[in-house]
Formats: sequence, C-alpha cells, structure tokens
Amino acid sequence: MSGTSQDRPTPRAGRDRDEEGRARNARPRDGLGRPLPYGAPGVARQPEGIVRGPEETVTEAQALLDAGRPFHAHEVFEDAWKSGPDAERGLWRGLAQLAVGLTHAARGNVTGGARLLRRGAAAAEEWAAGAGESRPHGIGVAELAAWARRLADEAERAGTAVDPRARAPRLRGGGPV
Repeated sequence: MSGTSQDRPTPRAGRDRDEEGRARNARPRDGLGRPLPYGAPGVARQPEGIVRGPEETVTEAQALLDAGRPFHAHEVFEDAWKSGPDAERGLWRGLAQLAVGLTHAARGNVTGGARLLRRGAAAAEEWAAGAGESRPHGIGVAELAAWARRLADEAERAGTAVDPRARAPRLRGGGPV
C-alpha cells in the first residue's frame, strides 16, 4: 500500500468524516459526551484545536468541571496537551485522563473510571516530580492526585455512577467543590 488517498478504504455510509476522511462524529452529545440520536438537542461541544495559555486552560477546564461537564474539560486539557510546550505534555495528558476518568465514573463505568483516575493521578505526579514543580500554573498536583485516588476507591466501593458536579475537583486546591 502506498499511503495515498487512493489506497484508503471507502468510508462506511452514514459515518461522519472531515475533509481529509478522518472520522468526526457530528452526532449531538449529552453533558457527559455520550452520543445522542441525530436531531436530538445536545450540549454544545468544545471546539477542537484551540490554543490557550495555561491560565485560560485551567480556568476554562475548572468552569466545565464545576458545571458537571468533565468530558468537555477533558477536551480542553487535550488541546493543551497537543498544542502546549513539549515539556508540559505529561501534565496536560494526566489532567485529561483525570477528567475522562471522572466522565466514565459519572457514566457508570466504575471500573474504567477508577482506572483512568489512578492513571491520570500517576501521570500528573510523575510529570511534577520530573519537572520539579509541585504547583504548575497553580495546580495542586499532590492534592489533585489524592482526590482522584479517593474518588476511584469510593466509586469502586459504591459500584454506582458518581455525580460529576458534586465530585468535581478543585484544580487549584485538589478537593471536591
């Protein structure tokens, strides 16, 4: 296969694709990012590929977490991970994993949510230790990691979905709202 567009398989009928043929699901989504039927009212999606500074990233992600929309906060962190300085990618990736872990726990995927919460906590702590920064951009990494592990343990014990608004972390404090 030569890798040209001629070699790409024809997209399946009914799949949303961008101009370059990549999958882009245009279905409306609920507040936790779950797809809804076409035509259903949904929650506005976060635009992709926005370049924000660290202050704007943390502020916007916190507002989304406070609103019970961790899936959307994950997308903000993902933009920072992809567009920020290479030296900070591990931090933003870890924060994105924490937000998507909360998303899964809120959707009732307790096992996956707990796993992602712990993975994100470890990634953020690993980045902080390697960078020698305990409060990058004012983010309390140790407190946030402790919050994530507590939530993972509690979700697994309860075995039920968590309320994302009630359990949202304080990025610059680590505990619940």
